[in-house]
Amino acid sequence: MAAASEASAQPIGATEINWDKLDKTKFYVVGAGLFTGVTVALYPVSVVKTRLQVATSESVERNALSVIKGIWKADGVPGLYRGFGTVITGAVPTRVIFMTALETTKVAAFKLVEPFKFSEPTQAALANGLAGMTASLFSQTIFVPIDVVSQRLMVQGYSGHARYTGGMDVARQILKTDGIRGFYRGFGLSIMTYSPSSAVWWASYGSSQRLIWSFLGHGSDEAPPSVGKIMSVQATGGIIAGATASFITTPLDTIKTRLQVGHEKRPTTSEVVKSLIRDDGWKGFYRGLGPRFFSMSAWGTSMILAYEYLSMDSYLYAALLHLGLLLKIFLLHHVYPKWFNF
Repeated sequence: MAAASEASAQPIGATEINWDKLDKTKFYVVGAGLFTGVTVALYPVSVVKTRLQVATSESVERNALSVIKGIWKADGVPGLYRGFGTVITGAVPTRVIFMTALETTKVAAFKLVEPFKFSEPTQAALANGLAGMTASLFSQTIFVPIDVVSQRLMVQGYSGHARYTGGMDVARQILKTDGIRGFYRGFGLSIMTYSPSSAVWWASYGSSQRLIWSFLGHGSDEAPPSVGKIMSVQATGGIIAGATASFITTPLDTIKTRLQVGHEKRPTTSEVVKSLIRDDGWKGFYRGLGPRFFSMSAWGTSMILAYEYLSMDSYLYAALLHLGLLLKIFLLHHVYPKWFNF
């Protein structure tokens, strides 16, 4: 943000990371461990959401709890991590690309909107929203093929979907039937889903943070708030952002998912829409809303709380390094041999 804006709201500005001041080594090294850890924790939620979105009208499992029970009964914990190896292979570089594009764009976006003299919440919403959309556009070229493969693994054998031996088998089948373009099935909808979703999330997060600080009465003449208060405000902002973004973009995400996991006749967008309306009416577009809201809120809030402080606290830096190391050891010795299903 420009100097004038920082001067007008110094306590609030002190709660955010400036890309120019961020320790890039910590950001990329620790970030890889953080992305891995958050992905491990939230991956089962993605599996449940995806199954809900592709369930047919004949499926017995029509809510999150029944899907979890079904997976647990059939495969145990490994069933909640189907396709995880494929996702984690691409998730770390994709998230790093996303966060790099986000922060570098945000700096330019704040300078772009400053001459319009909007209120600070409005400036934050516009700049964060523009940065989020741009970052999503950069990362989708890598993420969409990973999404296509992992989603097929998530739903294999479920509701009539084909079975695979792993991610490489999925890739071979896609190449055989659709060629390279098969990896980008639903790419347009992915852009239409994730770019607005990212824009809405970051816009909601940026503006809600400032509104909360304003509600709490923090002004330019006050000392910066405590770390505990900052974390509470950021967590609240993340939850608000997750609720807003998931409600607005879940219909597109449901259509996109159905397009990407189509295993026999390749469905068109209009066929997917008609099928959803026929099975559940308009509420069918909001299949998986609960898991998606939880995932978006938890993921965004976790990453915000972590990377906002990467360059602020050496003790936190050391703790995160140890956490990343422990996660890698756990994955290598307990998870990878049985659950990754490449």
